Amino acid sequence: MVHPAWSAALDALPPCWRGALGPAFAMPVMDRLAEFLLAERAAGKAIYPPEPLVFAALQRTPLAQVKAVILGQDPYHRPGQAMGLSFSVPPGVRIPPSLRNIHRELAADCGIAAPAHGCLTRWADEGVLLLNTALTVEEGKAGSHARAGWHEFTDEVLRVLGVRPDPVAFLLWGGHARKRAELLRGTPHLLLESDHPSPLAAAQAARSASPFAGSRPFSRANDFLRAQGRDSVDWRL
Repeated sequence: MVHPAWSAALDALPPCWRGALGPAFAMPVMDRLAEFLLAERAAGKAIYPPEPLVFAALQRTPLAQVKAVILGQDPYHRPGQAMGLSFSVPPGVRIPPSLRNIHRELAADCGIAAPAHGCLTRWADEGVLLLNTALTVEEGKAGSHARAGWHEFTDEVLRVLGVRPDPVAFLLWGGHARKRAELLRGTPHLLLESDHPSPLAAAQAARSASPFAGSRPFSRANDFLRAQGRDSVDWRL
């Protein structure tokens, strides 16, 4: 039985995701998560992204079209930023520092000039699932919902992708994302792990074995997809 709080969200998913994730929505942890979010909102806390956008990544990129996954930590936690797609902000919103670093790596890797906006919906429409390990966050408190139960749900999303025969490139950015790599080892998919593109991680890059800058995730993902007979991703924004 799916909690009433999730019924509309499940119905809004593309049929391929709805069929694959129906059991995940019915997990006991999702009941607890629904009650937690209802209580948080009832207490007057601002939760991002807005409720209709919590599952925007799954709504925007159907399961059958996924070529790559960019996995982050949790949504942006300032007003107007989070839109349910990892690392993306709506047009007109100031580009966050992590996304500026993503733009820099895209330019260095593929020669694609950094856009003047931070909206990544074009990637989502290209078959890039822009997923976070936690799908909600409290305003001003990064990581605040990391232990609320979301990981059990997003792990199921990764497992569903992991058993598909179509090869997928997984770009795992940051510690929270990289912990999910064990769910995908031994599959025919590509795992590209690196530090988070945040300025804090960049400042520590000299001491890191896997800095984000210079990791060339975009061209490496496309090289893999082409080698597997799949269409590459048009990374232009």
